[in-house]
Amino acid sequence: MCCDDEKMLALHKPPRDVLLVVGAVMQDADGRVLIAERPAGKPMAGLWEFPGGKVGAGETPEAALVRELKEELGIETCVGCVWPLCFASHAYEHFHVLMPLFRLQKWEGQVMPREGQKLAWVHPRDFSQYTFLPADVAVLPVIQQLL
Repeated sequence: MCCDDEKMLALHKPPRDVLLVVGAVMQDADGRVLIAERPAGKPMAGLWEFPGGKVGAGETPEAALVRELKEELGIETCVGCVWPLCFASHAYEHFHVLMPLFRLQKWEGQVMPREGQKLAWVHPRDFSQYTFLPADVAVLPVIQQLL
């Protein structure tokens, strides 16, 4: 067996709600990726993340991402402009996040923070200069390898 069953079971107690969220790995012409800092007043404020958000009832992850990017950044894109890149699965204290990340290189409009968040365009090699949400940390090396 590849792991200790007791330790694995302990990681999954107590039962947690699974929260499905989506994120965008948006890359500009210079190879930089857009990241957003969670604003004051939100849980885990001050940590950085990829733009996106919760998938609503009856929404596909792709449709939720298109909606979230319009709400958060004021940009237009379509389901056909996003494609799966990787995913994160992370257990927080009171819930578990499952986050598919989609690559996005085509959108219309100027990226603007619409929810009080700070934005930064960052080369993947410089991710270590930012403190990311725990769920995002696991995918940083994958993104660095793929981009």
